[in-house]
Amino acid sequence: MRTYIIKSLFKHPFTFSITIRSKTTSAQYVASRARDATFEKLMDKYKNFVKVIAIQDLILSNPNKTPPCISLDFLSKLSQKLHLNRGAPSFLRKYPHIFHIFYDPAKSQAFCRLTDTALEISRKEEEVVNASLPLVVDRLVRLLFMSTSKSLPLRAVFKVWRELGLPDDFEDSVIVKNPNLFRLCDGNEPHTHVLKLVGEFPGNHFTAAVENWRVTEYCREDCSVDRMDMRYSFKHVYPPGMRLSKTFRAKVKEWQSLPYLGPYEDLMDKKKKTKAGLKGLEKRAVAIVHEFLSLTVEKMVEVEKISHFRNCFGIDMNIRDLFLDHPGMFYLSTKGKRHTVFLREAYERGRLIDPNPVYDVRRKLLDLVFLGRHDMLISKSRSVEIDKSEESGSENENVD
Repeated sequence: MRTYIIKSLFKHPFTFSITIRSKTTSAQYVASRARDATFEKLMDKYKNFVKVIAIQDLILSNPNKTPPCISLDFLSKLSQKLHLNRGAPSFLRKYPHIFHIFYDPAKSQAFCRLTDTALEISRKEEEVVNASLPLVVDRLVRLLFMSTSKSLPLRAVFKVWRELGLPDDFEDSVIVKNPNLFRLCDGNEPHTHVLKLVGEFPGNHFTAAVENWRVTEYCREDCSVDRMDMRYSFKHVYPPGMRLSKTFRAKVKEWQSLPYLGPYEDLMDKKKKTKAGLKGLEKRAVAIVHEFLSLTVEKMVEVEKISHFRNCFGIDMNIRDLFLDHPGMFYLSTKGKRHTVFLREAYERGRLIDPNPVYDVRRKLLDLVFLGRHDMLISKSRSVEIDKSEESGSENENVD
């Protein structure tokens, strides 16, 4: 019977042990996980950041108006779908550094546009995404190569286009412009398409992110992993305050030394006859989702989105439980009515350890979400001072 990590008595909320999960429901298992205050604080703002992005996309999808804008009446109709619990106007006013509400007397209605700062961030993101197209192509090739059939449903790729740093017109700018790598084919269902990898790559062409970590870790003098077990090890960083029992440590050490096929190796034998075979398939699944998260711009993704790739990657187990089974590698948050998983090793104090240009730009918008209404009085006073200085300057010019 499969084993799971279950929280012990409520008197000791951070003490964990390995027990048999016989009657524990999936919801109870999620609730039993060790909480990480840093990730929870980040997600507390990120849940609103997702809504900000959705509204921003709606505004920018209206290119006929200069600057792009959207009516509050139309946005209010989408309040429930966008989870704007207190209505669109109330949500927009929470972020005056991002949204500007104005009244159009000609149309007798209120509109919303992006502030100059937010608009500049959006333009900068588009610029850095286009500048990183070679990396984007490589990410998409790697994703297809991990699939057992070297193909993926296009709708699944659409689910994670932003996470992979793809341009919003990636069908034309990436797929069509690289016919030597990609081909779009009709799917089994009407109006569906499958993206296929047509390029030829040797078996050792791709190196997984965890393999790069092993090389770096092996060369360190203060290596935290036994060099004898390094061949199959993954980096583990546990939540602060989580005490690990001897039994748990032993189980992790045993799992670390377990052989498995890497994410870019072909799965020849899909039969799961032995216990060792089952464990090997589970570790391969961990390797695949670890690599998937490593390919994303922000080293995070919604569990629902990555679940669309489960069958394509040959993963027969529950993706969410897979993340919960390995709290040293992944952190699962349930903020914002969605389950989001982070690659724990990629973060430190709520930020990426090794950021990239796309992440840096997106972080600027997230910082504006963190800022909320703060500094608005300072901004207004500065604008008033500028106006007064301009007025005095024009008066001096008139006097001269």
